[in-house]
Amino acid sequence: MRFLFRPPADSAAELLTLPWQLPLEDWVDPRLVEVPLRGLHRHVVRFVRLDTEVYALKELSERLARREYDVLGALSDLDLPAVRVLGVAVDRPDLDAILVTRFLPYSTAYRALFATPRGGWPTERLLDALVQLLVRLHLAGVFWGDCSLSNSLFRLDAGALAAYLVDAETSERHASLTEGLRRHDVQLAHERVAGELMDLEAGDLLPDDVDPVGFADELVRRYDALWRELTAEEILPPQEQRFRIAQRVARLNELGFDVEEMELVETPEGNVLKVRTRVAEPGHARRELLALTGLAVQENQARRLLTDIASYRAHLERKTGGPVTLALAASRWLTDVYAKVIDAVPPTLRGRLSPAEVFHEVLEHRWYLSEAAGRDVGTLAAARSYFAQVLPEVPAEFSAAPPQS
Repeated sequence: MRFLFRPPADSAAELLTLPWQLPLEDWVDPRLVEVPLRGLHRHVVRFVRLDTEVYALKELSERLARREYDVLGALSDLDLPAVRVLGVAVDRPDLDAILVTRFLPYSTAYRALFATPRGGWPTERLLDALVQLLVRLHLAGVFWGDCSLSNSLFRLDAGALAAYLVDAETSERHASLTEGLRRHDVQLAHERVAGELMDLEAGDLLPDDVDPVGFADELVRRYDALWRELTAEEILPPQEQRFRIAQRVARLNELGFDVEEMELVETPEGNVLKVRTRVAEPGHARRELLALTGLAVQENQARRLLTDIASYRAHLERKTGGPVTLALAASRWLTDVYAKVIDAVPPTLRGRLSPAEVFHEVLEHRWYLSEAAGRDVGTLAAARSYFAQVLPEVPAEFSAAPPQS
């Protein structure tokens, strides 16, 4: 047997102590853990905890395993939303290969979202998350080949959902996608998503007002709308160029995309604006929050936290009677507000949600409590109420990692 891994792979040595000579479904090892409601799998999938990390192991043919290893590695290099690959075990005598990926903390499968909905049925949020993921892959020249809800994992992101690719067996990386290949991928997504929702409907897990085919149709419509916004060429009259270019960049940034290059081409009809959209880097809010506080969170969470920092800055300026720099306000907010809330999470409830999502939900809870009381109840008081009433009800599948067996 040979084990190929992508550095840094600190757990590679301990991985070698697992019973690779046996079929994955026959493994008996105290380090194996159960992960509830992780979706449906065509292959045998097991989870193992090594020290503080959890890994997913999938047994499949060596050809597919090597392909997925290469594609997931490329997606990681591009910082695209996908599970991170650790390694692949090949040349196992008379056995298929095993692909090893890192467990995605605070993620869940679509079936779990419908089985235990929080804040209403997740249909709209699922649509937007899957569309964003597919568009990002296509802009990077990635043909998924099997886009579906089952092949995605979802994370809460300040009330929205963020989708991550979890299965790349049929994926291909190109310099860019042809129109035909891109449309084929979208059509495959339509077929698979409609079929998955029909399965939910048969199991009485789908809301009565959701039509599986209509949902899939809406996925294609939203995909086409987002793709046009990101890639469409515009004719700009000379007197409107500065305004229209700034407006286009602002719209793209609001959608969570960066502009890598803009080109104005002179034509008889006017100057044509061509935009090359970049998806490899995190969004503006994530970068700004990271620079100010050192917190690495998701885009919507970053926007929410930056808004709270701005509010706290205004509070400090009223308190001191003078201007306060954003850097100073962010530093004070981190220690006086954010850290106090996160440190106050009861030990038995830690890991239910990511710290940034906990803080977002505390802010939401504060708003509701303040509305009811007719006054601002304060963040720490809202946090205590949230920890007592809301956080204990968060389903286990949203947690950072599965419990030990």
